[in-house]
Formats: sequence, C-alpha cells, structure tokens
Amino acid sequence: MKIKIFFPILLFLSSITYSQNIVGFWYGNANITNGGSANNYLIELILKQNQGNVQGILNYYFRNTFRSIQLNGSYNPTTRKLALQNIPITYFASTSTMEVDCMMDFIATLRVAQAGSILNGTFMSKKEYRATCPEISFNLALDKNISQHDSVVTAIKEFKEVYQVWQPAPEDTIVAATVIQRPVVNYVVNAQYKERDKVVEKEILVDADSVTVDFYDNGEVDGDSISVFYNDQLITFNRKLSTRSIQFRLGLDPTKEVNEITMFADNLGSIPPNTALMLVNDGKNRFDIRLSSNLQKSATVRLKRKPVANTSSTSGAHP
Repeated sequence: MKIKIFFPILLFLSSITYSQNIVGFWYGNANITNGGSANNYLIELILKQNQGNVQGILNYYFRNTFRSIQLNGSYNPTTRKLALQNIPITYFASTSTMEVDCMMDFIATLRVAQAGSILNGTFMSKKEYRATCPEISFNLALDKNISQHDSVVTAIKEFKEVYQVWQPAPEDTIVAATVIQRPVVNYVVNAQYKERDKVVEKEILVDADSVTVDFYDNGEVDGDSISVFYNDQLITFNRKLSTRSIQFRLGLDPTKEVNEITMFADNLGSIPPNTALMLVNDGKNRFDIRLSSNLQKSATVRLKRKPVANTSSTSGAHP
C-alpha cells in the first residue's frame, strides 16, 4: 500500500520540479510599452540553469539590426522569478546614422500550463536611463522540441558576440515586383485613400529628375500589404511587403514644386500598424525612410528637385 502511494507522490513532485525549470530555447516578441508595435523586437533566449544561477544568450532583431549578447542572472524556483542584468538594448528611436543603447534588466515570471511554458515580463531600464528608455514588455514561449540540455550547453559554449546591421543588397530586389509608373484603377482603394489623412513623414532633396524607390517590410515580416500613390494617383495596389523589395522608377513632375509618394495601408498585418522601410535612390544619394500607416492615416514622403547649378561662364562674353 505504501508503494502505491509513494510513486504518485514522487511523480507529482518531479513534475513540479520540471515545471519550474527554465532551461531551454525561448522565442517571442517584445514591444515598447508606449511606442506602438512599430517598435517590435524579435527575440530568441537560450537559458542554462545551475540551481539559482542562470547563464544565457539573448539574440534579437530590431529593424535592420541583429545582436547576440551573453547573459548572467538568477532564478528563484519558489517565486518563479527570473532576473538577467545589464543588457544593452537598442533604443527604439535610434536612427540609421546614430544607434543608441539602453542598459536594461530582464525581469520575468515563469508561467506553466498544459499548452506550454511562458516567460512573461519586461525589460526594465536602469535608473539613469528611465527618463529616456521606456519599458519593453515581452512574452516568450519555450520550444520543447529543441530544448534538450545538450543543445543548450553547446549553444552557450559556442557563443560569439555578434552585432550586425542588415543593408538591402541588389539580390534582395525581386525584378518581377518592379512596378511601372502609370495610373491604375481600383475604385475601393481610391475612395478609402481620400477618406484618410496624409501625414508627411519626410521631405528630401534629390539630385536627379527621376528616382528609384524600394519598399521592404520594416522588421518582422507579418503580412503587411500596401498600395502606393504618386502625386495622388494610384500606381499599384495590394502589394505584400517582405524582405525583398517592391521597386518603382519614378520620374519627377517638373510642373510641381514637390512630388509626393504615399504609402496606403491595405491591412495592418498580424502586428499593427503597417510599417515599411522605403529606400529612395537618385543615383548619387540614398535615403532610408521608415514609414508607418494605419486605417486612419497614410504616410507620405515629399520629393523636391535640387536647383540645377548654372555652369555657363560669362567671363569671355563681349557686349
């Protein structure tokens, strides 16, 4: 009789111990608390636990940046609280020319259910950064299929710190997605376009009478689809954004002081709002512009032609 009671208790205790284990590969998203989902971080967290001590690796993508960082911290199995300290997280308002780090602590609670294990919490700014760097909330799910102990140990042992900035290469452009500049007809999109506000995100000076424009998904590819207007004329619609570009060759209208490119959101994807990286190239300069549109407003970029320098000389002229 004692044996029959003992084994169920032993199994119950072992299941509790296992449920409190944080070893493994964790995946998910993190978002700025007050910055909107345009500021989305894609995260992989690898954790190894030795009693209350934790070692790990944080891999994350933010916009066009990938970083891999080694971590140390602590885990309390009684409260199921995990703390990892002093993590450099890219400031959400960083630009392509100046990227700034926020030093933050990773604070999470382990939640266990039949559906799986979740680490829920926030990246908390250090005291001296709190006025600038808002909290970043996250939900990370354990991938049980690859979270064997040996795999975790190997990943941490082979760690090399990485900081990479992705820049679109020529092969990232789909030739078949190049769009010819001509008006197209879609009565529904045209009607909705007129109902939405146009918000000018940027005005740029270009050095040529025509430009090449590329649209990419900004950050995680989540099913965003766009239509594009040029000087209020629809030139393409229902184009899905990805890591490979939709490309236009646009001629500037010389009768206009400014020419406008407007990104109209056909949907919001799985992570609202609809965001894109737009590259404008005039043959001499390239402009990287991040756009965000939703169902109420359309992001717009204005193009102005630089004045053409007068190269004629009058030094040899005679009356």
